Amino acid sequence: MADLQVVDLLVAMCRAALQSSRKTIVFEPYPSVVDPCNPQTLAFNPKRKSYDRLQKALDNVLLIRRMSQGPYSEIKKQMDMIDPLAHPLLQWILASNRSHIVKLPLDRQLKFMHTPHQFLLISSPPSKEARFQTARELYGSTFAFHGSHIENWYSILRKGLINASYTKLQLHGAAYGKGIYLSPISSISFGYSGMNAHFRTHVSLKLTLPLCAEMGKGRHQMDTKEELIKKYNQMNRINQEPLGQARFLQNRNLNCIALCEVITSKDLQKHGNIWVCPIPDHVCTRFLFVYENGQVGDVHIDTEEDKIHRDILQCFQFQFFTD
Repeated sequence: MADLQVVDLLVAMCRAALQSSRKTIVFEPYPSVVDPCNPQTLAFNPKRKSYDRLQKALDNVLLIRRMSQGPYSEIKKQMDMIDPLAHPLLQWILASNRSHIVKLPLDRQLKFMHTPHQFLLISSPPSKEARFQTARELYGSTFAFHGSHIENWYSILRKGLINASYTKLQLHGAAYGKGIYLSPISSISFGYSGMNAHFRTHVSLKLTLPLCAEMGKGRHQMDTKEELIKKYNQMNRINQEPLGQARFLQNRNLNCIALCEVITSKDLQKHGNIWVCPIPDHVCTRFLFVYENGQVGDVHIDTEEDKIHRDILQCFQFQFFTD
């Protein structure tokens, strides 16, 4: 059984996709779950989608997770009593995730991301990981951030990051052409994760505004300076929980930012702090950072700075070789 915090993360992403106004697009793949009361039929069938029944089963999964802090066997027992489809759905959510996710222990986390909810993806979907490793041997790699609404991660963890430019999946403009958009600067990707522009006390609005605006082409709308200052002041009033005592994913106001490894071949297009990779197999998600209640990490992180790059590489390699 996976770490319960990893379970909570996967369930939260499933919930976000299912409750999205774009669920017919982002809630893919649709579950295929055998009916425990009639093993000859599918209770959840991709050919006969029932979002309402799926939502009911997922609500019951969430209900039991909030009520029970006991062992997994007890959680399963309670799920079976309340809804016979709840546990089979949970099993499917876990089994269909093709990325091996582990929760980073506090002493191995990247402190500059300012969240206790840090996860390492040991491997992407297997076939993609194999192609990525081959490309890395040829061209080398580096790290960059990718911001996407949490509702999109249900599909990303099962299919990997894809080139959504000029498809029904695209939400923002593609000012620099087709490809997966990344940035070495954290503030740029934070904006595309759906976060409000909250800032910590050391953030300079003068420096941050141009960074956020740089990717603000297409349909992305920037906050005014006055709105940013208001949100900045609100962020200063948020009480920060000690890292070791944070409750995991207790609310629906969640955001996620990814730190990806990207192949540094000639195909990677760099337009200042905006990078575009037209080859999906050349981008693999390595870390996920989850934030609650509108909180946000340090918006001045630059993965091209030597110290930041070393910290990322050390964290990734240590976990990879000791898992």
